[in-house]
Amino acid sequence: MLSAVVTPLAVNLVLVGTLSGLMIGCVGIGGVIIVPILSLAFGVPVGTAAAAAMVGYIGTGLAGTLAFGRNGSIDNKLAGLLCAGAIPGALAGAWIVRAADPFVVQVVIACLAGIAGIHNLLRSRVNFPASPEVVLGAAASLLVGCMVGLISSVTGTGGPLVLVPLLMWLGFPVLGAVGLGQAIQIPVAITATGGAMLFGSLDYTIAIALTAGLVVGCPAGAWISHHVEQKTLRTVAATVLLGTSGIMATTLAFH
Repeated sequence: MLSAVVTPLAVNLVLVGTLSGLMIGCVGIGGVIIVPILSLAFGVPVGTAAAAAMVGYIGTGLAGTLAFGRNGSIDNKLAGLLCAGAIPGALAGAWIVRAADPFVVQVVIACLAGIAGIHNLLRSRVNFPASPEVVLGAAASLLVGCMVGLISSVTGTGGPLVLVPLLMWLGFPVLGAVGLGQAIQIPVAITATGGAMLFGSLDYTIAIALTAGLVVGCPAGAWISHHVEQKTLRTVAATVLLGTSGIMATTLAFH
């Protein structure tokens, strides 16, 4: 059915992927716009859209991790622990998603994104004392990674939507949080993509077009993030978080 309009659809998908990639590369969050746009604007089934987006997150995770790693914005030890924890979490999520209703989890994420957005918007406007960065031990890092993998797999998001607001609440600098959000996409997306291939829910035409846009947009966003002052980046992050919350709330209202 999609083959008859593959050229215009592919162009639109590349544009959607590029916009999402810019947001992911710049502030770590952007993948959440893909499923609502594909399902509401183009009539793509939610499950198909989520599976295709996961393929793209492999590309953005690799591109974003490389870009942030080059600039020294990723704590490699912490990234390794988070990713190690994300694998069993994503596997568990891929198993329970068939029976679990993700509605409540999505509401929690929408609230988390909104609260984190308000928090960072206030911090960008008012000179509050800097929050001390919480040091995550090995066990806590694995647990956080597992939680992110589980929720991301169940809800069809790539990982940064859960991880970035959480790390920012824990006092991590914006670039450090965004960089770790890039890295955790890789195990989450690979695991979810494997599940989609296994259950036959992956549309390769949509996945390839989205991936092309995401891989172009993500490094460009990462470059922008390293050439903008932290206060401005925090304002952008807050705006994206609030926008993410609004998008999810709107989507949930039509659930």
